[in-house]
Amino acid sequence: MPRGAKVDGPEWPYPFWVAHRGAGKLAPENTLAAFRLGAEHGYRMFECDAKLSSDGIAILLHDATLERTSNGRGTAGDRPWSELSRLDAGGWHSRRFAGEPLSSLEALLRFCVANRFALNIEIKPTPGVERRTGEAVAGLAASCWTGTPAPLPLMTSFSPEALQGAKEAQPELPRGLLLDTLWNGWLEAASGLGCRVIVCNYALWNRAVVDQVHAAGMRALSYTVNDESVAQQLIELGTDGIITDRVDRFSPAEP
Repeated sequence: MPRGAKVDGPEWPYPFWVAHRGAGKLAPENTLAAFRLGAEHGYRMFECDAKLSSDGIAILLHDATLERTSNGRGTAGDRPWSELSRLDAGGWHSRRFAGEPLSSLEALLRFCVANRFALNIEIKPTPGVERRTGEAVAGLAASCWTGTPAPLPLMTSFSPEALQGAKEAQPELPRGLLLDTLWNGWLEAASGLGCRVIVCNYALWNRAVVDQVHAAGMRALSYTVNDESVAQQLIELGTDGIITDRVDRFSPAEP
């Protein structure tokens, strides 16, 4: 199925190219500085990671712990937002971004709404609070998105439980299941969660899997693609979107 062929199901409103964690590796991931830089490269859709602080504030952070991408220590979900908001989330990357704060999800949502950008929020819960994180992230996304013409935020997760929480809290928000392996029952699980998209490690896609996903009325997205030959193969397979770090290499214009 060539890209652009009809897939049964609702119209797909999102751009093909998605900037990973804001601007890939060109800026400190999941900070507002990264999303601004991605926008400067022409990107109009971004992927981010969201989890909860100990007092229930949705924050942008990939890892469960703080060490890799900030000057903090320990599990982020054990710390209140008043503490997390004072961390340096940019100095680890480069002197240019030293002092860049860790961002709340609400700040990013308001940035995207103001600029009419599309957003893929990966629900990245601290272990043990999967459903509550899905509920909180979806609720915040829906409340911030009211009145904007931008497409609704796309909720994705590796955690079916987090997606179930998002579904129960805000069923109108589109959902997608993230996969790093094609585990037994993945398609049935995605269908049961009402997912509109499967987001795979790019190496998992082949013609049969793409056709299987499209036949189920879902879209096929890939992470994290930084090689031009891989991107071309995915386009030829008929996939529907690519998440990339290389915002400096890939033009966000339609391929």
